[in-house]
Amino acid sequence: MTSIPVQAQRRRPVDRPRVEELTRELLLALGEDPDRDGLKDTPRRFADWWGEFLDHDPGRLDTSFAQEGRFGDFVLLTGIEAWSVCEHHLLPFRLDVSIAYVPATAVLGLSKLVRHLEAHTHALQLQERITRDVAHDLAKAAATDDVAVFTTGEHLCMSMRGVKATSVRTTTICRLGRTESDPNLAARIERLALPVRL
Repeated sequence: MTSIPVQAQRRRPVDRPRVEELTRELLLALGEDPDRDGLKDTPRRFADWWGEFLDHDPGRLDTSFAQEGRFGDFVLLTGIEAWSVCEHHLLPFRLDVSIAYVPATAVLGLSKLVRHLEAHTHALQLQERITRDVAHDLAKAAATDDVAVFTTGEHLCMSMRGVKATSVRTTTICRLGRTESDPNLAARIERLALPVRL
């Protein structure tokens, strides 16, 4: 699995007319009538959705605030929901994400943590790559080595096809710096970051 720089994830915008044309052909290949009432606008809607999803602009990623003195502990955002599309099956997957970091010289605007995540999820992706790349991007943006990203995902490619395991969740974790090397810090972050399952 190779890292895909955020800027290189998408080389050109979605060709909506071509996607619309191919969707019409797909409906025909599936034995459907693309001209019937329920489907006649589907190729356009499908092309529009791909355009909205893949051409998404996460906005500014560089807002940070200088901090005076040492920050007390870590910053943790939990309960971030994100969607992406599996590059192997072109089916969606939903992520529950927690992001933690120990600020060094500056703190990031909280929305920037989510925007960094969005910069990676609006693409054909793998959960493991999202987790790793978001952690490394945030480490650069926050100028700290101490970052942890936790993602718990429900993959429709597992729940709708193949084994049809509807209750399975996949958790991936990327810990950098002290969030990996300091067992006490790692345990405190993990206890707060991972969703509780009953």
